[in-house]
This record gives sequence, C-alpha cells and structure tokens, in this order.
Amino acid sequence: MKGKTKIIVILGQTATGKSDFAVEIAKNIGGEVISADSRQVYTGMDIGTGKITKKEMQGVSHHLLDVASPTTIFSVSKFKKMADKKIIEISKNGHIPIICGGTGFYIDALIDNVILPSVKPDKKLRTELEKKSTDELYSILKELDENRAENIDKKNPVRLIRAIEIAKVLGSVPSISKNPESKYDVLKIGLALPDEILKERINKRLHARIKSGMIKEVQNLYDQNISWRKLENFGLEYRYCAQFLQGKFGDTKKKESKEKMIELLNTEIWHYAKRQKTWFKRDKDTIWINPLETHERARALKKVKDFIK
Repeated sequence: MKGKTKIIVILGQTATGKSDFAVEIAKNIGGEVISADSRQVYTGMDIGTGKITKKEMQGVSHHLLDVASPTTIFSVSKFKKMADKKIIEISKNGHIPIICGGTGFYIDALIDNVILPSVKPDKKLRTELEKKSTDELYSILKELDENRAENIDKKNPVRLIRAIEIAKVLGSVPSISKNPESKYDVLKIGLALPDEILKERINKRLHARIKSGMIKEVQNLYDQNISWRKLENFGLEYRYCAQFLQGKFGDTKKKESKEKMIELLNTEIWHYAKRQKTWFKRDKDTIWINPLETHERARALKKVKDFIK
C-alpha cells in the first residue's frame, strides 16, 4: 500500500450520525470531508437531505455539496470524477480526505475504482421514458436485459431510465467491473445502531425536518420550475412531500392528510435503511462501531490515527 493516497471512509445507514462523526475525526487528524450522498450534491435540497450546516461543519472544509442544479441529472461517474479530483487537492494540501455518506454505490465506485459503462445520456430517449410509470420502465428493461432487471431498484425511475439507456446502446447493462488495482489505501469505519434505536431516531428526525420546513422546501423547488415528476424521482422525502402537495394523500389543509404522509414516509425511510444495511454488510473490511458508545468512538479514532501514521 506504500505510495498510495490514504483516505478514511465513514459510512452507514441514514440517521446514524455520520456527518457529526466525520467532523470529529477531521478535527482530530486535520481532515477534509467529501460528501458521498447522491442528493446532497443538489442546490436547494437541504432539509430533506439532512445537509450539514456551516455551524455543524465547525470550520472543517466540506466538498461535493451544492455542486449541481436539481434540474440536471448527476451521475455516479460524475461523482467519481469530482471526488478523485478533490482527493488529489486535499492530499496536496497536506490534509486527509474523509469520504462520508450513505450512498453505497458512490462509495464503491470511488474506492474500488469501478469501471463504469461510458454511454452518453440520450435526451430524446429520456424525455420519452420520463412519461412512463416505473412499472412500464421495468417491463422495458426486463425485455432488454433480464439480468439487470433482476437486481435493480424497481421503484427508482432514474436508475431504470439509465439502465434502459445503456442496454439500448450496448445490448445489455454490463456487470460492474472493478479495477483490481485501487488507487487508494482505505480505512472504512461503519456506524451501526440497534434497530429500535435507529427506528426512533429516524422518526424523531423526520418530525424535526417537517417542523423545519421540509414541505415548504419541496414547494419552493416546484416554484423554481422543477416538475412534480422530477421531485418524486428524488425519492423518499421529496417523493412523499411532492405527492402530499399534489393532494395525493387528501386535502393538504387537513391534519390527517399530513399525518398519513408522515407515517408512510417514515416506513419508507426505514425500508431504505434496511437496504443500506444489506449493501454495507457485504464488505468484510469495514470496522463497525456503535457511535453512541464513547469508548467505541475512541477506538475508531485510535484506528484512524494508527492508519495515517
């Protein structure tokens, strides 16, 4: 591993406190944080994505936040390119790059040096596909490439459209191939909480976000000419708030409509957290800690300091 750039990765499920922990680590070792979150790249999407605030950064430099307009599509290949560039910059400045986030695919693409299919976006095809439901998109993909259809998120129109786009050009979606020679020397620390505690934190955080104006944030995005469909495509908070604002849960002025939306969204975030757990647990190299235990946080910090020596 000699000669390779050392990077720290802080990963884990939603609501485990990754951002706070990354700041704590950064302050201890002279690090800078690179966000690995597929929605925090977008401007104006702050409350719904739980984007770290200037105050919470505590003077630690953060990168890859607010780098794209929600009117555009930000791809994993774009993330990889930008993150690779930032890692070089941070290292040249004598600091340690800390990748922090919950988008497993982004993290894997970066640290495993994944070779991504180079198929350019087809605007005409995308416009045509965006009019279709997720079920219709899934059927199209299944016809083109049954293997890819088997392991895709059926409810994610963005992923479905991209898979169709690639399959139409290449005949099928190639398996993600990893470059055997990673560019980086990596230490991965995973944050994990018992299910009951995590469920409670997800619920509490969701209510706090609603109170902070998350529904208004989604309305503001719509007022900036971002369609309901596009907002729903961002998933989770944006999908449910957009549906609520369109009256899909009943009269928006009625308390029960809002409560119904919150209840369904809460369940959906929990399902997402379970999918994240499945994704991250495949990797046997991650050091897992309970971030609520002081001695475990201290153990992780010691591992980090030993690693960068």
